[in-house]
Amino acid sequence: MPAAERVAALALATLLLGGCSLAPAYQVPSVAMPAAYEQVEAAVATAPMAPAWWQAFDDPVLDQLQQQLGQANPTLAQAVAHYDAARAAAGEVASTRAPQIGFSTGPVRQRQSDDKPLRSATQPAIYDSNSATFSLSFDLDLWGRLRNAAAAGRARADASGDDLAAARLSLSQQLAGLYLQLRGAEAQQLILRGSIEDYQQALALTEDRFRGEIASELDVSRARHQLASAQADLDALDARHDLLRHAIAELVGRPASGFTVATAGLPALPTMPADLPSNLLQRRPDIAAAERRVFAANAGIGVARAAWFPQLSLTGLLGGQTSGGSALLDAGNRYWALGPLAALPVFDGGRRKAAKAGAEAEFDAASAQYRATVLAAIRQVEDQLTLLRQLDAQRGHEQEAVQAAQRAEQIAHDRYTGGAVSYLDVVSAQTDARQAQLGLQDIQSRQLQASAALMAALGGGWSR
Repeated sequence: MPAAERVAALALATLLLGGCSLAPAYQVPSVAMPAAYEQVEAAVATAPMAPAWWQAFDDPVLDQLQQQLGQANPTLAQAVAHYDAARAAAGEVASTRAPQIGFSTGPVRQRQSDDKPLRSATQPAIYDSNSATFSLSFDLDLWGRLRNAAAAGRARADASGDDLAAARLSLSQQLAGLYLQLRGAEAQQLILRGSIEDYQQALALTEDRFRGEIASELDVSRARHQLASAQADLDALDARHDLLRHAIAELVGRPASGFTVATAGLPALPTMPADLPSNLLQRRPDIAAAERRVFAANAGIGVARAAWFPQLSLTGLLGGQTSGGSALLDAGNRYWALGPLAALPVFDGGRRKAAKAGAEAEFDAASAQYRATVLAAIRQVEDQLTLLRQLDAQRGHEQEAVQAAQRAEQIAHDRYTGGAVSYLDVVSAQTDARQAQLGLQDIQSRQLQASAALMAALGGGWSR
């Protein structure tokens, strides 16, 4: 075969082998997914969610806090830095697929041994050795070792980007949950303050009746106990409100001291669509990150397998070397080298075998983690749907309890004023009414928190 044909055949074989990859054919690990979630019942469909899912609560204060979180939260800044580092690492790995060009120079003055083998009598003991070399190397990557390593690096960088999105989603959910708890605490504070005003009036009335010898000292003591108990409950609620405010300050990157949240009422409960298809979970960044890590582990198997095959690279050198002051690039001082370099370890004590087994184990672990992440996501959605359904039924019953307790309170107060019952009946009725109101408000707050948790569990709302 003529030399030109041999070169062409070698080039063609190199191109064909250059497209070879020893990584297994990639498939996303299978997880049995429901067509839809079982707990969804009939509801009024709503418009698609905005990208900022918390805007479904239509609360400008919450929206402002979320913007502050995105700008100043230190945990989010740390996640951004990790993502930048992952992208840089991916670029470093990908650079190995490009030709490597370098330059080196070495002006050296040295002395050679008097007993150096083959040294002639005319050679000086001390001499100068000046050199300058341009080098070029290119790994042909016949088995996809570098290609799979670069693909794994890109996948890990993508997973880090998904980790960043997951951190942002988690932090925004934490902020929304704390904010909704804060608003719930404020609503309970209003209830208790109203009750305290009523109890103060009731105490004044009871003391007047005691002075008129209509009521007993026991009635006065009960009225004072009821008032003090409500004030103690308000003190505890004030402390809880402060702790929630401090937690919000930390999330938005502000010192807790002196941080305030603008006053606003309890947001309205967003309306959930009639159906929630399970494919909404595909938007969840933690699932996307887990899938990318499975892909990276699959590519890692290809890298480990390629270590069993020869590595072939092309190398070239061009430079000059002198032993004195003559020019390095003079024709007589030039040197060059060009040719392929093949390398294959023959015995490594089982290193390659262990690396391949480790890569396969990493793939199995990543696949299992992916399935666990998907199953956990399905459970989280179902949990919040169940909680919302049960809270809705509980809210209806609690509303009936509030109405009945308020009616009983009014009857007891009227009958006590008329002298038909003791003040114990009034205290009992007022306590029941207050607890029912607080219970109803607590359910409303928990509904809001469960709604926010559901949106986060779906990857940020329920838009398709």
